[in-house]
Amino acid sequence: MILTLDIGNTTFHGGVFKDNELIFQFRKTSQAKGSSDEIGVFLKTVLTTNGIDPDDIKEISLCSVVPDAVYFVRNACIKYFNITPFELKAGVKTGLKILYRNPLEVGADRIANSIAAIQRHPDKNLIIVDFGTATTFCVINKKREYMGGIIVPGINISMESLVQKTAKLQAVEIIERQNVIGRTTAASIQSGLYFGQIGIVNEIISRVTDEAFAGERPFIISTGGFSVLFSNADLFDDVIPDLALLGLKEALIMNQPNK
Repeated sequence: MILTLDIGNTTFHGGVFKDNELIFQFRKTSQAKGSSDEIGVFLKTVLTTNGIDPDDIKEISLCSVVPDAVYFVRNACIKYFNITPFELKAGVKTGLKILYRNPLEVGADRIANSIAAIQRHPDKNLIIVDFGTATTFCVINKKREYMGGIIVPGINISMESLVQKTAKLQAVEIIERQNVIGRTTAASIQSGLYFGQIGIVNEIISRVTDEAFAGERPFIISTGGFSVLFSNADLFDDVIPDLALLGLKEALIMNQPNK
C-alpha cells in the first residue's frame, strides 16, 4: 500500500492506495509545528481505526506548502513506519515543462494536481481550479507545458477577513446557495461568498481561454476541500477532490529507480 500526504496551510489531506485504487482518505487541521511523535501517532491511529494495518504501508509520498512541516512529517514516517518518504519537490520527475520564470515558486500541491490531471486527461488543454486556503488556477496546454497560474483568496479566507475587519458581521456556515439575494445578514454573507467565488472562476476561465488557448475552451477540473460545494455550479468538466493524492501516487511511481 502507498500512503500519500498533502500538507496544506490549513488542512492535512492523506490517502491510502491499494493496487492503484484510493481506498481511504482523511483530513485534519494542519499543525505545522506538531512534533514527529504527534504526527506519527496520529497517522498510525487513523489508519488502524479505519481497518488499515500500518505495517501494510510500503511506500509514502508527500508534498507540502508548509516548509516547517516537512521535517516533522518526514521524521514521523521514518520513526513510525520505517520508511523514508518520497517528497514531490524541485528536481524530481513530473512529466511537465514548467514555464514559470522561477519554477521553484510553483507550489508542490499545484504540481501534484497537474501530474494527476495530465495522466487522467492527456492531450488536452487544461485549467485546474483548486478550492483550498487560496483558490488557485493552473493552466496546462496539450504539450504538457505548465503555462502559469492565478491565485486569489479562498472562500474561507474571505469569510475570516469579513469577520475580522467588521464590527457586526459574524462567521457563517459556508454552503451552496440557490438564491443570490439574501434576506438575512447570514444569508447575504453566504451568498456573497458562494456566488463571489463563482464569479471569480467564470471571469478567470474566460480570460485564460482567450489568452492561452485562442478562445478554444479547455477541459476544466475542480479539486480541493471546497470543490464539492461548487459541483452543481455548471463550471467544471470533472470534479476530483482528491486530485493531489492521485498526483502524489503518480509522482512516486514516476520517480522509482526503474522508471
